[in-house]
Amino acid sequence: MTEKSVRWGILATGGIAAAFTADLVDLPDAEVVAVASRTEESAKAFADRFGIPRAYGDWESLAHDEDVDVVYVATPHAAHRAAAGLCLTAGRNVLCEKAFTLNAREAEELVALARERGSFLMEAMWMYCNPLILRLAGLVRDGAIGEVRTVHADFGLAGPFPPSHRLRDPAQGGGALLDLGVYPVSFAQLLLGEPSDIAARAVLSEEGVDLQTGALLSWESGALASVHCSITGGTATTASVTGSQGRIDIPYGFFHTDRFVLHRDGRDPEEFTAGPEDGTRAGLKHEAREVMRALRAGETESPLVPLDGTLAVMRTLDAIRDRVGVRYPGEAPDQDPSATLTPA
Repeated sequence: MTEKSVRWGILATGGIAAAFTADLVDLPDAEVVAVASRTEESAKAFADRFGIPRAYGDWESLAHDEDVDVVYVATPHAAHRAAAGLCLTAGRNVLCEKAFTLNAREAEELVALARERGSFLMEAMWMYCNPLILRLAGLVRDGAIGEVRTVHADFGLAGPFPPSHRLRDPAQGGGALLDLGVYPVSFAQLLLGEPSDIAARAVLSEEGVDLQTGALLSWESGALASVHCSITGGTATTASVTGSQGRIDIPYGFFHTDRFVLHRDGRDPEEFTAGPEDGTRAGLKHEAREVMRALRAGETESPLVPLDGTLAVMRTLDAIRDRVGVRYPGEAPDQDPSATLTPA
């Protein structure tokens, strides 16, 4: 790594890997130097698409590539523990897609490994790096709407997704919660921290993954959050936070918003909009910039996406799955998922 360029490796070649790489190659201080897939054919096709010099047909070669400063892990959730763990063990820094892992136990193992090695590790929660979301959180923290009373957030896709799709596959960590519900949960916890109590209901598929899930999170302050996710219907995908003295509304696509409206008692509504390099138009660039800033500063985690916050979100996702009865292969049917999965 130099002051001018941070050298990236891409692990996996699916849709989110392509979207992230397309944004990376648009950044003047980022250089994508290698890509890995489970097959050499897939890695080479991806490398040709983005002009990447090295393509590996296995993860180990990328993990041990000394010319790579940081690896972006974009596999399905079920492989995050193995892929990120391999890279951390080999001395690579890691940005790992969300949901961070299948469960909190796996997340704790990765965090412990990164801290033991002194390596950088961050969940790819791009919402937390969005300047407007940061502005919103700052307004709430500074009391712009008074004491927070309620939070609402939802994310749903219309589908339909066939049983063969990864979103329906238990072996790949399928279901609405880990893929989509992580955003509403993370939004609520950004504003309120880890909840003290959780209630949840879900509709499960024949395969045993959640087709749609609703949860009510509560805090000792009296605040409540209603979160919902679905792979059976396209929802409004909006968010709002209401306080004792006002409300903030975020329109469709709240997790990569370029606009929100602040309503304060006794005042006209105020609209906050993104600049030309922010919001939806910036795609995934904000999280990439934050990773590179942290690496240049010698930081092993990001203050915008702290590892303790990621662990707290994973504990909440575990608790919701425990309430609704979603278990993945290797998890005991009668125990908390965070306490039962055999490490990858």
